[in-house]
Amino acid sequence: MSPFLLTRTLPEDATEAALRADVLHGLTRHPKTLPPKWFYDAHGSALFEEITRLPEYYPTRAEREILVDRAEEIARASGARTLIELGSGSSDKTRHLLDALPALHSYVPVDVSESALRGAAEKLLVQRPGLSVHALIADFTGGLALPGTPGPRLVAFLGGTIGNLLPDERSVFLRSVRSLLSPGDTLLLGTDLVKDEEVLVAAYDDAAGVTAEFDKNVLRVVNRELGADFDPADFEHVALWDPEREWIEMRLRARSALSVKIPALDLVVPFEAGEEMRTEVSAKFREEGVRAELAGAGLRLDQWWTDSGGRFALSLATAV
Repeated sequence: MSPFLLTRTLPEDATEAALRADVLHGLTRHPKTLPPKWFYDAHGSALFEEITRLPEYYPTRAEREILVDRAEEIARASGARTLIELGSGSSDKTRHLLDALPALHSYVPVDVSESALRGAAEKLLVQRPGLSVHALIADFTGGLALPGTPGPRLVAFLGGTIGNLLPDERSVFLRSVRSLLSPGDTLLLGTDLVKDEEVLVAAYDDAAGVTAEFDKNVLRVVNRELGADFDPADFEHVALWDPEREWIEMRLRARSALSVKIPALDLVVPFEAGEEMRTEVSAKFREEGVRAELAGAGLRLDQWWTDSGGRFALSLATAV
């Protein structure tokens, strides 16, 4: 069996420090915000897996359809010997790419969760004993140093996660990805597409209320980690489509005037009745916009694939 390497690029206390900084910054500004990455403790991750199976939530199914149908085309176009996956999680969807890349030498999954990286690597190495796996515990939005692996390299950033970044953040992120690549290396990018408002809102506000529980999980994380006294029942989940910015916003709306104590930060946070706190932005894209954003980072869009319903896209861009 080929070796499994795990490199930690984040300090042991990086997650706690980042949470403290995000909560202090987000809850002392107006309007209040909390970043969506704090949804994903073990309970939040399980809720999101449940969301991906809901009838209203199409992105996961649509992206998987493209990967199944186009994996061999992606493999031929990239010629990759190293696959780098940002925010790899369970590496489930990536298996379609791995199966289509017979010449692949190295897989570099990048995630903040050590347990997710180890679990995914164990399964992969049983199935693909010739594969070299070098996992990185890292926050890919904060700059990234990759291990030495053979080229060409293919960086995969799937799930439409790029939509959680604001436009300026996307620009910085894409430039940072380009800095990791040599000319001829490629980026496989998943983007959710602009579509009917009813379809979009339903995907983020399902009838069963699973997304509402997922949204409120950020409050439970802050309670557990920072000793806060949020009561999730005091907040209502809201999903809104912003047609000008072409993104969905998830918010938590205070049902009445209240105050929340966060002892770890020596902070008391007042909420007015009806006040909304933004917990996620999920931008939706058009092909011309993706092409322009990639070009601004030094990446040339070469291939554009959508699912049969035209709901989601995978694009392959080359470093120039």
